[in-house]
Amino acid sequence: MNKIFRAKRTRAKIHGTKEQPRLTVNFSNQHIIAQIINDDEGKTLAYATTVGSKLTGSMAEKAAKIGEEIAKKAKTAKIKKVVFDRGSKLYAGRMSALAEAARKEGLEF
Repeated sequence: MNKIFRAKRTRAKIHGTKEQPRLTVNFSNQHIIAQIINDDEGKTLAYATTVGSKLTGSMAEKAAKIGEEIAKKAKTAKIKKVVFDRGSKLYAGRMSALAEAARKEGLEF
């Protein structure tokens, strides 16, 4: 139940627009999903996932690869700045690996 409250508290302060969409990240036991969302229109502008890919290594390494991939897809969609939505997760481990890899590829948040 606390996880739901943390996610709602975080999302109450974050809203993606056309100029600065929201980058949301979801982790499961085996996969990572990152999406760039325009909340005004309710559309996903870009996404990257490990589902169906042959990525190997630890979850932190997979997160770094997904961070690089989502940043490249954001560049092709002409997105430079995003609002980072970590949901109920702490900014550590996998989450920080994904964020740092996205920043290295030029995504600003």
